[in-house]
Amino acid sequence: MKNIFIILFLFLIASCAKEENPNRIFFGGQIVNPSSSFVTLYKDNKTIDSLKLNENYRFFKYYDSLESGIYKIEHIPEYQSVFLEKGDSIWARINASAFDESIVYSGKGAAKNNFMMDLHLNYEDEISFLSSKYSNDAQTFNSIIDSLMFEKKKKWILMDTINKLTPFAQKITQAAYIYPYATKRERYALLRGTNWTKAQDTAFFSYRKYLSLGETDLAFFDPYITYLLNYLNNKALDSAQYYFQNKEKIEFNIKRLQLIKKNISGSVLKNNLARAVAFEELLNFENHDMHETFLRQFLLVNTSNAYLNEVLSLHDDINNMGKGRKLPELFLQSHTLDRISSNKLFKKKTVLYFWSQTQMTHYRSTSIKVKELEAEYPNYAFIGICIQPFNEIVNQVHKMMGIDPNSQFAFTDFDAASKKWVITLLNKGIIIDENGKIIEGFGNFSSSSFIKLLNKK
Repeated sequence: MKNIFIILFLFLIASCAKEENPNRIFFGGQIVNPSSSFVTLYKDNKTIDSLKLNENYRFFKYYDSLESGIYKIEHIPEYQSVFLEKGDSIWARINASAFDESIVYSGKGAAKNNFMMDLHLNYEDEISFLSSKYSNDAQTFNSIIDSLMFEKKKKWILMDTINKLTPFAQKITQAAYIYPYATKRERYALLRGTNWTKAQDTAFFSYRKYLSLGETDLAFFDPYITYLLNYLNNKALDSAQYYFQNKEKIEFNIKRLQLIKKNISGSVLKNNLARAVAFEELLNFENHDMHETFLRQFLLVNTSNAYLNEVLSLHDDINNMGKGRKLPELFLQSHTLDRISSNKLFKKKTVLYFWSQTQMTHYRSTSIKVKELEAEYPNYAFIGICIQPFNEIVNQVHKMMGIDPNSQFAFTDFDAASKKWVITLLNKGIIIDENGKIIEGFGNFSSSSFIKLLNKK
């Protein structure tokens, strides 16, 4: 009951502040089962604020100069979009153990955000249903998508009628249900559209005439960017080319860059799409020796110095994780909360695997595999790296799971560490020799083929 009164009190303050300053935005919330000690607010790929959790795991702040738009709220390692407008007073409640599924907003401006979160969860629920429909012909598949879109449109009309959204909010929330289904159509064409005739192409892609390739307001909105990337995928393929045979080729991504330059309007949108394509290509480690050619094409499209530095930095970080290189030094946290250099971990050949306090199912399955490998490969040490600083319950978890805490360490700064070691997935496995030199910097620990890397001499 005390918590309820605190929240109501905060919203009362926010409401009063709104009367004094209609441009003020109040944003706050509470993180249940937090995985780190702060929440970060981003806009347009830039950090706006880092909000430290108080003793009750709450955060809140007034903003007098924030622009209305789409922001991202991150609580490592998860993030989600939030739409803020001047005058909003929004409180978010999030359980970090089930991030997306748990997010609930309250206060002025909450309805539009709850609507978009419901859409996001509905799309997740529809994945398996739609996967079973890709075998249908194009007309039937389009009819299924039309039906699902109509359901969401009815919900949007009801939500808009009740809440009287601003024109800007109408645009964003409509985009939230229109573009994910446009993406589903593009994905269908990627899977089934090879060798379509021109007439079949025209009939299927008729929905494109209602969509824009230059929505600057949506330049950092995930559903819109995902649609455009899939649109570019289709455009980059010739009629007889198969997507899965071409998507890993450097020529494919160079062609996507050229299409961005030719077809996408607005430098902000162009730059963000080019950045996304660059990250996809650079993280295809098999193409690394050809990436200088790709980067020259990237320079012809991108006009953002910040993005250029970011992409070149990633390229350098990948170089530094190459075979035979010394593993870049990081300072890690031990289970006793001491600070230790990663250089001191390697007494013999070592496998580094990764886990998160918010993904315990993954950690359990990983730890089972680790015990099997430890028995089969006693000449290797296996060290787990948690991507968040340890909290007070980690030692209890290790005791319950029968894990030696001396083999477990944690990042103290995920952003810096993940860049240095190029951590993009929890499934990553790094193999180091007894001198701290890299044997394999980009292994997939969960893959059945990882064991082959351990057998190499």
